[in-house]
Amino acid sequence: MGTLGLCCSVHSLHCLFLIVSVIIVQAFGTASIIVPNSSCYVLDNSSRLVDFSSWIGQHFEYEEKENTDLVVRFCKDVEKRSQTGYVDFGRFDKFNYFTAGSGHANFIQGFYNGDLVNCELSYDKLGRTAQVNIICGNCLDGRCKGGLGCICNVTYESDCRVVVDLSVPCEKPGPRVFEGFTVGFHPRSWEIVYNGFTQLGYEKSHLDFSFSTEQTHVTLYMTAIASVSTLVQKPIIKVLPEKGLEVRLSGSGATGTPPTTLSPTMLILEWTCQEVRHAPYEVNVTIPIEGYEPVQFFLAKMCERRQVQGEDSRRGWAIFGVLSCIFFVSTTLFCCAGFIYKTRVEHLRGIDALPGMTVVSACLEIASGEGNGYPRAEDINSGYSRAESSWEQPSASAQGTWRTSEKKYGSI
Repeated sequence: MGTLGLCCSVHSLHCLFLIVSVIIVQAFGTASIIVPNSSCYVLDNSSRLVDFSSWIGQHFEYEEKENTDLVVRFCKDVEKRSQTGYVDFGRFDKFNYFTAGSGHANFIQGFYNGDLVNCELSYDKLGRTAQVNIICGNCLDGRCKGGLGCICNVTYESDCRVVVDLSVPCEKPGPRVFEGFTVGFHPRSWEIVYNGFTQLGYEKSHLDFSFSTEQTHVTLYMTAIASVSTLVQKPIIKVLPEKGLEVRLSGSGATGTPPTTLSPTMLILEWTCQEVRHAPYEVNVTIPIEGYEPVQFFLAKMCERRQVQGEDSRRGWAIFGVLSCIFFVSTTLFCCAGFIYKTRVEHLRGIDALPGMTVVSACLEIASGEGNGYPRAEDINSGYSRAESSWEQPSASAQGTWRTSEKKYGSI
């Protein structure tokens, strides 16, 4: 600060230039880590990006016995060439089999799905495979000094697999990537950020990726590996231009809650158009990561008309009122039409002419136990007792005969 103050006191113009330069350097230092254009990249053991995109197709040849050569085309394939033709030992595909190594190898490339002839029983039926151990610098025996490097050694583990030690001058490591971090529009998606890399389309504002004026909020879901999730800090929002679009943050992601893969955090952006603008507004979202480069991406918002705070809630109540009126009017018309039909055609009067009264009457009759319902137990028992008593009770003639005979044959 003392040197900077002296500079300002002596050369004010030079001091202003120095301050602007520092701000520009800081701005570029916090730039987002964009996913490379090719799959020929790797993260080293310290999670720093090493991009080998400029090495794709680079030719390395190793002379073997019996007039055969082994050729490695960087991030392409591994071939064994001879006078009778060539044998493919695998190809480098989009799954990016490019990882950090250990020991003498700094990086390891995997090549799979080579020729299948005489290797039908290979692992997972992948045919011939190859592993290229990339050594940054010279070979262990001091070969390949300078230039683009060379093949140090070739080892055939079997007829279907070869291991190659390749020495190259490695690229300078780039920024440190926060692996496993994702940002998407759904709890299990990563359209915006995947594995710590900002995906293409969100590295800057694009008109094709902009949100419409009617969409007043957007919800983002963030996930991270649980062991390092506490390194994620509160996001920072910057709008360009600064006036015309009001943006507010809410949700668990805005409060700094650590995101995990099992419980993603939500970052809700509520934006309101205060001024009309033909070009979209740029919303720069920066998520600081402790010890890593910050994750940064851009969202675009169109403002074709002005919006008032709480417009959506009032619009919802208005829609509810309109639907309620439509339901009330349609119900009234239906009742009137049914009443007229029953009075004119079915010749019903009074409350029986109202639509639906037949169903209501049937329900009330069932609830009261009348009609064709099941008889009660006491009614069954009483009926059975009456039947039994009437069965056992003799008739009048029989009773008279019994009394006459009783008088005739009565006992003392």
